[in-house]
Amino acid sequence: MENYVFTCGDINGVGPEIVVKSLNRIYDPSNHNITFICPQNVFIEVLSVIKPKFKFRIVNKLREVSSENKEVTVYNFAHPGISAGRPTKTSGRISYKSMIIAFDLIDSGRYNAVITSPLSKEAISAAGVSFPGQTEMLAEWCGADRYGMFFLSKKIKCSLATIHIPHKLVSRKLTKRGFKNHLNLVLHSLSEDFNIDDPKIAVLGLNPHAGEGGLIGDEERNIISPVINEFRGINIKGPFVPDAFFARHMYKKFDFVVGIYHDQILIPFKMLDFNKGVNYTAGLPIVRTSPDHGTAYDIAYKMVADASSMIESFNWAKKIVKTRRLKLASD
Repeated sequence: MENYVFTCGDINGVGPEIVVKSLNRIYDPSNHNITFICPQNVFIEVLSVIKPKFKFRIVNKLREVSSENKEVTVYNFAHPGISAGRPTKTSGRISYKSMIIAFDLIDSGRYNAVITSPLSKEAISAAGVSFPGQTEMLAEWCGADRYGMFFLSKKIKCSLATIHIPHKLVSRKLTKRGFKNHLNLVLHSLSEDFNIDDPKIAVLGLNPHAGEGGLIGDEERNIISPVINEFRGINIKGPFVPDAFFARHMYKKFDFVVGIYHDQILIPFKMLDFNKGVNYTAGLPIVRTSPDHGTAYDIAYKMVADASSMIESFNWAKKIVKTRRLKLASD
């Protein structure tokens, strides 16, 4: 029996809603157990509109949380006020606390994966939390110095060589050592998490026209190409001109695409699969997935949010858990 934990994310956004909607679709007590880290009043507020199709029990003490129930366990850890549709210090504190609790549960070894709801960087900053995102939180708590932000869908799998940093710092952060480490991470994760042992990988350029032979920046010539050339015998191609790469649908010819900075990947990825895209943190000893969208404050508590990305996050988590188990058994 597999065990999964969901977080509430920012309680002023759509996180609690899309978790409940997802549980209505995915919960099967014969196949898995689920714990939802969410304040009781927030959970009940969602249930006032979205009727649950699953049995649940609410517990108030962490020791009462069990991974061996036939009901969804809702862990009530606070009673915050709800300010629908805006980031607040309270919503930041609650989302951060839900992450801490979820990590403690999965770190105990009793849970197979954590599926995190969207949080607001503005809200957690207001709450005094210095992490730029959930990816960085989990990486530090796991003690992982080599990790990556992957994006998964049926149409494309891709990653970022740099994550949550301003554009003016991208070139400075792009080093031969760091980029080589990222490609090694991609190769390891494709094998261990997705059972792709001989992948075809495309790498995008950083500059317009992929540098135009050094006329529009030299990162391709001095960093990206030399690192790619080190991977002899491995099918890594590039650097490709990013706009032409996606315009010509070249991503369909590859198992994986490596982008250099955030929007270079996220814009085409979300255009291809906005409602079903999934964010996966590679390189961790735990499995963590998340919807590839934000808090959607504009529709919070209108109960019209699409839960497809959250459902896909659960489905991808299950696939990765299964692949890791099979790989471990074959070693």
